[in-house]
Amino acid sequence: RRAAVSIPSNIDEGASRGFHKEFVQFLHIALGSLSELETQILIAGNLQYLSNVEQLTNETEMLRKLLNGLIYSLKKRPDKIQGFNLKKAVSRKAAKDAK
Repeated sequence: RRAAVSIPSNIDEGASRGFHKEFVQFLHIALGSLSELETQILIAGNLQYLSNVEQLTNETEMLRKLLNGLIYSLKKRPDKIQGFNLKKAVSRKAAKDAK
């Protein structure tokens, strides 16, 4: 649970710093937490605590691609971080999905 919570927590903390390099650094930390979570999912599956290991690993892979894409985008366009607010972006996305 801690690794799973650490992923969005690091993304949000990095975004709130307001500095491009720090945001990218926290995204890399979130990737590390994602790797930790994936390892824990595989171990839990091997110990037969989980039955949906394939679904969960597919979801972690999708999240890894999203994080890597965001990192790539920010490295390519460092000016895009200015004024970025993760909470507002997530709220807008949730409102759009609810329609």
